[in-house]
Amino acid sequence: MKFGVVVFPGSNCDEDMVHVLEHGMGQRVERLWHKEHDLKGCDMIVLPGGFSYGDYLRSGAIARFSPIMREVSAFAQKGGLVLGVCNGFQVLCEAGLLPGALLHNEGQQFICRNVFIRAQTRNTPLTSAVNDGPLNIPIAHGEGRYYADAATIKALNDNDQVLFRYCDAEGRLRDDANPNGSVENIAGVCNAGRNVFGMMPHPERAADERLGNTDGKALFRSLLQGVPA
Repeated sequence: MKFGVVVFPGSNCDEDMVHVLEHGMGQRVERLWHKEHDLKGCDMIVLPGGFSYGDYLRSGAIARFSPIMREVSAFAQKGGLVLGVCNGFQVLCEAGLLPGALLHNEGQQFICRNVFIRAQTRNTPLTSAVNDGPLNIPIAHGEGRYYADAATIKALNDNDQVLFRYCDAEGRLRDDANPNGSVENIAGVCNAGRNVFGMMPHPERAADERLGNTDGKALFRSLLQGVPA
């Protein structure tokens, strides 16, 4: 596969993602500057973490107007695969490609630590090959509290669109295992077409043996197994 990693002013996890995809997974990667109008033949687009445009207004609110996002939206509407991680998740929500919004953490503080998440569905390319057990994945955000109204949450649950939920080390959904106060412990969702994915934890930060954690590799392996080369 050929991955396109979008780089906004303030992106700071773009090279982490490029490193994992290129060196960890052996894939081709194209860096896509936010002002570009061409996705350069990429099979999947990744919006990485960081602070696009400094997040001075609202996380992802300005980035959604970047020229590249018009191309990303058109690509997604045609069924193209798109993944947003952390700030990238925020951008996808602001762009209307995913339901809901990411609000300030419940404790109003930036959080950077490992957490556990568990896959809620196997019916997406991102999660189809993920094991049942919890994954230990880092978070690093100040605005990671997923929120949507009751009707949207019901639709997400009914349509099997919740990708991940925060849990404890045993896989149990507990309030004290929810690091930011996200509604129903939601850590990631997909769109109705199951081709656009957003998650707040950083799988690219848990995909290298030298970091002592490779749980995030399960998601990238799942993608590569579920999509024709």
